[in-house]
Amino acid sequence: MLFPEQWERLRVALPEADRDLDIVEAYSRMLHDPDPEVCRRAALAWCMWESATPDWPPAEKLAGRFADPGSALAFARLVTHYIGHDLFLEDGSLLRNAHALADIPGVLVNGRFDLQAPIGNAWELKRVWPGAELVIVDDAGHAGDEPGLTQELIRATDRFASRR
Repeated sequence: MLFPEQWERLRVALPEADRDLDIVEAYSRMLHDPDPEVCRRAALAWCMWESATPDWPPAEKLAGRFADPGSALAFARLVTHYIGHDLFLEDGSLLRNAHALADIPGVLVNGRFDLQAPIGNAWELKRVWPGAELVIVDDAGHAGDEPGLTQELIRATDRFASRR
């Protein structure tokens, strides 16, 4: 909804017969094709999509973390596998079963402008997980290399490490 041009670029990189079907499934097939060139092209297209969406405004170039074709292929295969299986979670199951986390401390770090993992999701989880702290990084999106996000993740990790 927020990245129609980038989604269209991802869609048209598929064979025409697959463009109006399940895009994730089509990419998963291509990423496991016996032809290495088919795999490479599919990984590049998928990683261009992934490069566009973590920040605002959307990026128009491949993120540096995908420069290595082997890493790009591994990443694309992993992401399409998890998305293709709905992250192995039923809708709402994490919120419904958050009581199991009640005595476990946690820190949810979320960029205010994260369009891939909207802050409302973290807010709802915090609401039903009393042992969690929600840290909102006001000037951040989803990209893990944003200074504010990195700083908060390190701060949270250090706090847990010091409890040992």
